Amino acid sequence: MFSSRATDETESEVSSHVEIQVVDGNVEKAIKVLKRKLQQEGLFREMKLRRFYEKPSVKRKRKEKEALRRLRKKMRMMKRRER
Repeated sequence: MFSSRATDETESEVSSHVEIQVVDGNVEKAIKVLKRKLQQEGLFREMKLRRFYEKPSVKRKRKEKEALRRLRKKMRMMKRRER
């Protein structure tokens, strides 16, 4: 069994525990599954963002822009479901 802990030091997010099981000794497939899960959690994106210091004003604007993008996506999905 292979496990990894993905933690974020911000107060708003809760740390999570990711656990991947290796089936029939197929480690390559387990690594692919792990990478996919970490990608979905946004770990790689978070690492990229934390590579350099981000000023609080820039961080706030980025978060607002991301929230607006999520809202637009949600509205698109709701429109599709109405059809």
